[in-house]
Amino acid sequence: MHVQPTLLASAVLSALAPLSFAQSTSAEPIATVIVTATPFRASEGDQILTPAKVLAGHELRSKLGSSLGETLSSELGVSASAFGAGASRPIIRGLEGNRVKVLENGMAVSDLSGLSNDHAVTGEPATARQIEILRGPAALLYGSGAIGGLVNVVNERIPTEHHDVPSGVVETRYSTVDHGRAVSFSGDASVGKTALHVDGSGRKAKDYHVPGAPDGDTLPNSALRQHTLAAGASYIGERGYAGASVSSLKKKYGIPGGEGAQIDLDQTRYDIDSQLDAPLPGFDTLRLKLGYNDYGHVELNDAGEAETVFSNRALESRLELKHKPVAGWSGSFGVQTEHARFSGLSADSGESATVPVTVSDTFAAFLVEEREFGRVRVNTGVRVETVERDPEGARRRNFDLLSYSAGAIVPVAAGYNAGLTASFAQRAPTADELYSGGPHESTLTFDIGNPDFKKETSRNIELSLRKTTGLVRWQANLFQNRVRDFIYGEVSDTLLDDEGNPGDELRERSFRQANATIRGAEAEISYNLHNEGTSLRLFGDMSRGSLDDAGSLPLQPAKRLGAEIGYKAGALRGGLSLLRALKQERLAAFESTPTPAYTQLDANLAYVQRLRKVDLTWFIIGKNLLDEDIRISTSVLKDVASLPGRNITVGVRAAF
Repeated sequence: MHVQPTLLASAVLSALAPLSFAQSTSAEPIATVIVTATPFRASEGDQILTPAKVLAGHELRSKLGSSLGETLSSELGVSASAFGAGASRPIIRGLEGNRVKVLENGMAVSDLSGLSNDHAVTGEPATARQIEILRGPAALLYGSGAIGGLVNVVNERIPTEHHDVPSGVVETRYSTVDHGRAVSFSGDASVGKTALHVDGSGRKAKDYHVPGAPDGDTLPNSALRQHTLAAGASYIGERGYAGASVSSLKKKYGIPGGEGAQIDLDQTRYDIDSQLDAPLPGFDTLRLKLGYNDYGHVELNDAGEAETVFSNRALESRLELKHKPVAGWSGSFGVQTEHARFSGLSADSGESATVPVTVSDTFAAFLVEEREFGRVRVNTGVRVETVERDPEGARRRNFDLLSYSAGAIVPVAAGYNAGLTASFAQRAPTADELYSGGPHESTLTFDIGNPDFKKETSRNIELSLRKTTGLVRWQANLFQNRVRDFIYGEVSDTLLDDEGNPGDELRERSFRQANATIRGAEAEISYNLHNEGTSLRLFGDMSRGSLDDAGSLPLQPAKRLGAEIGYKAGALRGGLSLLRALKQERLAAFESTPTPAYTQLDANLAYVQRLRKVDLTWFIIGKNLLDEDIRISTSVLKDVASLPGRNITVGVRAAF
C-alpha cells in the first residue's frame, strides 16, 4: 500500500468543506467532557492556549495498552517512545522526555521516565477515569519543562464529591500476544461527610510475539509484571473539601535489545488536595495541593544482579487562587514549588554512577487571565520561575526562567472559529543533561553531559481552524516552534567500557546544544462522534524537527493518516481503525536506518448486559490484526525490536 506524502494534508483537509454541511438537527447533543488540567475547566473543544483531547469511557478502555505511551499513540499529534512493553512515554509533536510533562491529578508524577526511554512512566492508565492531552506549550501552569505539552492522568483518588450509594468498577482481561493477564478495580463510597476511594491494578505478561522476531516468534526479555494499590479520603463540607491519598506501584520488566537487563521499579506517593470556596472577598476558590513522591528503580544485569540504583524523592506544592471578574478579566494566579533529590548510584560501591547526586529546587509564580472583547475571547498568562541544580562534586547552576503566552479565538461563522496563539517559554537543563558522566547499561550507552549548558528558549506560534457544533466537527492546526539552545543526545560510533576507556560494550552519547525548529500540521474530522448509530473519524498529522544547518533532530515521528469507524446501538458498540504511517527517512546526522512504512489495523466490540444492579460489559479488542512488522521511528529500539504482532484481548468489566 503506497501513500504519497502530499496526501497528509490534502486527504483530510479536502474533506472538510463538503462534509461541513452534512448536518442534522435531530441528533442528540454530544456530551461535554471537561479538561481538569486548565484554570478555567473548559470543554476539550474550547481551549485557547493548548488544543485538548480527553480519553474517557469506552474510548479509553478500547485503546488501553500496557503503558501510557501505547494507550495514547494513535491520538492526534501524539506518538510513543516504544521501549518494549514495560516503558513507553508519550511524544507530542516530535518533542519527548522532559519537554512533555506527565501529571497525575494535576501534580507531577516525579518519576525518571524523562531521563531515558527505558524508564517507565508511573502514571497508570488502567485505573484512570480520563486521560487529558494538551498539545502545545503548557509551561504557564505546570512548569517550564512542558514546552511540548502535557498529559494528565485523572484517577480522582482524592474525592471531591459525595456518592449517595457505593459505586465501583472491576475489570479483567486476557491478551493472546503475551499470554497477559490483567485486572483493575476502583470503588467510591461516603460515610457522613467523608468520601472514600480505593483503586488498584495488576498485570503479568510473558515475552510478546513479534512477526519475524529472532529466537522463535517472541521478543526476548519483553515480559513484565506490575501491581498498584491506592486509597484516598476527603472531608467534604458546604464550602469545599480537604483530602489525602496514598498509592503504591511495583513493576518489573525486561529491556529488549540489551543483554538480558531488567528494571525493578518501586514508587510510593502521598498527596493532599484541598479547596475552599469564597475564601476572601473577590475570590471564588482557593486550592492547595501537596505531593510527596518516593521513587526508585534498580537496573539488573542478565544474572539478576543489581548494577545501578536510581532514586528520586520529590516534594511539590501548589497554591492557586481563582478570582472573580475584574474589569471583565477572569483568571487564576498562584505559586508552585518543588524540592527533589535525584541519585544514580553504583550498586557495588554506593558511589555516583552515571549522574551525581543532585538536589534541585524550583520556585515559580504564575498568572493566567481570560476576557471576552465582543465576540473575541482572549487568554493571556505569564510564569516566572527559578531553578537551582546542586550536584555533589560539581558546579551548582541557577536558571531564571520566564514564560508568557497570548491567544485568541475569533468566531468566523456560526459554529466555526479561528484561533491564534503565540508563546515564549524557557526550560532549565536537567541534571542528566548537565552532569552525566558514566555508563547506562539499559541503553548500552556511555552518557556525557555538559555543566555549561544554557537554558532552552522556545518561541511558538500556532494557528487553528475549528468547527465545534453539529454532527460533523473538524479541526486543523499549523504550528512552528523555534528553540534556541536545544539540547539533544548525539550517539557516536565510539565504543567505550564502563569506565569510559576504549572498549566494545557501550556507544558514546554526548549531550549537545544547538538551535532547532519544529514545525508541523494536524487535521481531524469526525461525524456523529459519541452518539448512537454510525460514527466516523479521519485524521492526519506530521511534524518535522531540524537543527539549524545541521540536519534533522533524532527520533522524529513519521507522517500518519488514520481512519476510524464506529457503531453504537443500545447495548452494542464496536469500532474499526486503520493507521497508515509513511516511511520516515529524515534522519539525524548520526542515525543510519530509515523506518519503513506500516499499516496498523485495530478493532473492538463490546456488549453491555444488565444483571440486577450490575452492568457487565463483555469486550473483545484486536490490535495489529494484519500482523505487520511495525517499527516505530521514535523508538531507540527500532533496529532491534518491532511492536507486538497480532493480539486479541478478551475481557469483562462490571460496574455498579
